[in-house]
Amino acid sequence: MLISPSFPRVAIVTALAVALTGCDRIQQYFNQPAQTPPVTTQQAGAPVGMLVADFSQLVEREGPAVVNITANNREEQDEENTSPFPFPIPEDDPFFEFFKRFMPPGQGGGRSAPTEREAMSYGSGFILSTDGFIMTNAHVVAGASQIQVKMADKREFSAKLIGMDKRTDVAVLKIEATQLPAVKIGQASQLKVGEWVAAIGAPFGFDNTVTAGIVSAKGRNLPDDTYVQFIQTDVAINPGNSGGPLFNLKGEVVGINSQIYSRSGGFMGISFSIPIDVAMQVAEQLKKNGKVSRGQLGVHIQELSLDLAQSFGRKTADGALVVNVEPNSPAAIAGLQIGDIVLTVDGEAVASSRDLPLLIGGRQPGTKVKLGLWRKGQTVEVEVTLAELKPDAAPTPSKEEPPKNNKTSFPSLGLTVAELSPAQRQQLALKGGVLVENVRGLAAKSGLMHGDIIIAVNQHEIADAKSLEKLLNESGDSAALLVRRMDNTLFIPLRLKE
Repeated sequence: MLISPSFPRVAIVTALAVALTGCDRIQQYFNQPAQTPPVTTQQAGAPVGMLVADFSQLVEREGPAVVNITANNREEQDEENTSPFPFPIPEDDPFFEFFKRFMPPGQGGGRSAPTEREAMSYGSGFILSTDGFIMTNAHVVAGASQIQVKMADKREFSAKLIGMDKRTDVAVLKIEATQLPAVKIGQASQLKVGEWVAAIGAPFGFDNTVTAGIVSAKGRNLPDDTYVQFIQTDVAINPGNSGGPLFNLKGEVVGINSQIYSRSGGFMGISFSIPIDVAMQVAEQLKKNGKVSRGQLGVHIQELSLDLAQSFGRKTADGALVVNVEPNSPAAIAGLQIGDIVLTVDGEAVASSRDLPLLIGGRQPGTKVKLGLWRKGQTVEVEVTLAELKPDAAPTPSKEEPPKNNKTSFPSLGLTVAELSPAQRQQLALKGGVLVENVRGLAAKSGLMHGDIIIAVNQHEIADAKSLEKLLNESGDSAALLVRRMDNTLFIPLRLKE
């Protein structure tokens, strides 16, 4: 408050007293636990009253428990030397012609000395407990030979991977430290659509960046994500935010920032977070056993359309339609049949086919469950003892060597790709795509790895290297690559210019 020198002393004292009283009230308000801004229900047509969200206290209190993660994987690779010399010399090098004059005909070429390839992945994470357990995304640390954790106070630690679960994209790390700041865990199930939330992470490497927004939707199902129903928000999430926490206004973690929907590789207003309830169940199993055990029925299912449901004598399209029963599986032993529609699991409704893996996978092997079925116009109840879900077999390219002339290089990106043979496409159940042979520079910084298969660019499927080149040329400064990596499919943003 600015005060003029000619201002009366009595007025000054009065003003100070009022100000101090106001400060006390403000202090009392801020000393209270952070709460979700109340929304006052009013008559139709009246404005909705609410407080403006303030995240400053949340960031000050919880920010120190958020960490940056760098994961790198170093491998040796023999690169073909197409030069006429026994050592690599670029053709545009001034000494190329000089040495060429003195090389006897037929000598040189072969292979160069092994070179070291480095693929790096960047992300965020948060400290679960004061003794150094950290949660992040599995795709941030998958395949890493070294993992570094950087704290908000600039301390750095080498981290050990305790375990990861690719099906939910959750990983748990451990650093050797004590008395660390730890987050408070909330309940994603208590989130409401429209509620304020905030994310802290390191998008594009910018440490301790805070972004905020609201919960846009709950229970979102995404392709290839069978065991997670995501929280959708409009919080700005970009590369580097993966694995970071999503907070509610009470300062509790309610989700792990995992994916974005983007046509440009950057944030476009839609981001997805793994509910913390799901992540904590996974984390407890990883800490205890180093892996996650899930129940399995042994059926293949598909979504019901209304027309299909009516053909089975139902008026609604809820439930999961059984299209195959695996031999000697729990479902086969219990008598499930092709054409059964699973309506309930222990009395809990199966609204769509995506609900069934969540309900079954959330139960431990050996658990007995009662399934409510629709079978040939009647409701039937069957009891099944669940088996353990086996790990997915990692689809790997065939050992058949692709022809040497089918490799395509993108020097400005540090990227070399090879065509997939018909046998490889059949083995991987792909219509097209190209195999990543080598990554350096921008390609390595983006997180691409040797062995990745690029399926699409900016949501356009690619058939071969020529279509990849065409789509990259049309992408501007960045492109969103859809990549198959072992048993996972993920988006990777690729910067096309430094």
